[in-house]
Amino acid sequence: MKKFLKFIKSVMFKIIILVIAAFLVFIFINSYVKSSTENLIISEDEALNINPDCIIVLGAGVRSDGSPSPMLQDRLITGIELYEKGVSDRILMSGDHTKKGYDEVNIMKSYATDRGILSEHIFMDHAGISTYDSIYRAKEIFQAERIVIVTQEYHLYRALYVAEKLGVEAYGVPADVRVYAGQEARELREKAARVKDFFKAALKPSSKIGGEAIPVSGNGDITNDHK
Repeated sequence: MKKFLKFIKSVMFKIIILVIAAFLVFIFINSYVKSSTENLIISEDEALNINPDCIIVLGAGVRSDGSPSPMLQDRLITGIELYEKGVSDRILMSGDHTKKGYDEVNIMKSYATDRGILSEHIFMDHAGISTYDSIYRAKEIFQAERIVIVTQEYHLYRALYVAEKLGVEAYGVPADVRVYAGQEARELREKAARVKDFFKAALKPSSKIGGEAIPVSGNGDITNDHK
């Protein structure tokens, strides 16, 4: 019995050590991702000096009525403002359009064209199903070497970190226009996602969906799938 109790105590001690170590790694990675990219987050006016190949707006949820969620709407507003200021004359809308009945990118493009942005200046990445895939495809499919990323600040750190590790020169403009419901839970998920993409960016796997090159310097209407 004593040997058994001693064994249990030994196992519990090892488990506690592993949990503490995992927690410390979790904290370290989150701190490192943020500290290594915070200087790449810039204002709209500072973005005028970047001369990027495109402005990439990262997708987010859309409503059942076909309208963008508040978070996505603010990303679109910010991306449009950058376009109108002359930061770049190309916008890459990157989001999820891989599931039947769910389409982020056409809603994103329609929002921009309804506000006067030329259709041929807007590219849609229908397979931007994750932050990693969006950045990977921006480089490999859309041939962008220098980009300005638009999303909320809490999300920018990870996007910029992935871009740096994939060899993309990237800067981020935050789209924090308002306070978003459920942000505390979103922040917690983002911390876990930073750890996941920290290791993913080190391994550099291909995006889940490939395809032929579509240079963002061309005509964005080539990415249209609606008549």
